[in-house]
Amino acid sequence: MADTSAALAFEWTKVRTLRSTLWSLVLCFLVSVLIALLFGWVLRGAYDDMSPESKADFDPVGSGFNGLRLGMISLVVFGVLTVTSEYSTGTIRSSLAAVPRRGVFYAAKVLTGTAIAFVVSVVVVFVTFFTAQTAIGDAHNASITDHGVARAIVGSILYMTLICAFSMGLATVLRSPALSLGILVPLFFMVSEILNNLPGVQKVAQFLPDAAGGIIIRSEPQEHMILTAWSGMAVLAGWVVIALLGGYAALRRRDA
Repeated sequence: MADTSAALAFEWTKVRTLRSTLWSLVLCFLVSVLIALLFGWVLRGAYDDMSPESKADFDPVGSGFNGLRLGMISLVVFGVLTVTSEYSTGTIRSSLAAVPRRGVFYAAKVLTGTAIAFVVSVVVVFVTFFTAQTAIGDAHNASITDHGVARAIVGSILYMTLICAFSMGLATVLRSPALSLGILVPLFFMVSEILNNLPGVQKVAQFLPDAAGGIIIRSEPQEHMILTAWSGMAVLAGWVVIALLGGYAALRRRDA
């Protein structure tokens, strides 16, 4: 227990002293909130010009959370850098010398990164929600007590946290920040988005980690989805478990 506490304190110190990880968290907040504000203003002015079908499908919660997906890029960067910065600088050897039990070392790193991601996600999601709904205006916005809103807020927090944990697991396998981000950023923010808009592969593409978890962001489910909000979150959790186990296996078998 003492070893675990010391390892957690060690990881916390490393995160606090690494400027790039701190800046990525700040950017996550700024990007998410600013895009929510812009989307809200645009939707406030555009709502009256929407077709009746668009108005019927309008989801102020999902629309307000559009900024989370871009802000989440910074959270992915945070997760990757938390793991790979030591490999890039060569300090991984001294870290493993200080915490020789690799299971404890890995658990401390994942727990520290995930805990920070959770706290940041709580702040980002709540501020984003209230910013977006204020910008949309009282005539068309959503209240936190409306049906499906609390679930979307809680789910968004879990979604962002789990995506960060997934990124940490994959980064442990790959060890390279460039390679990890070169896979994760296009997958989450380009490939997945494209595949989920292609009718032929849409039903399969929703099982990708970001697509499955992102279902819960909307207050109302979309008709073409096989997964529900919580089954999608379960699929994302499964991906996270696979990534973290893969990272642990890679850390145990490879030399520093």
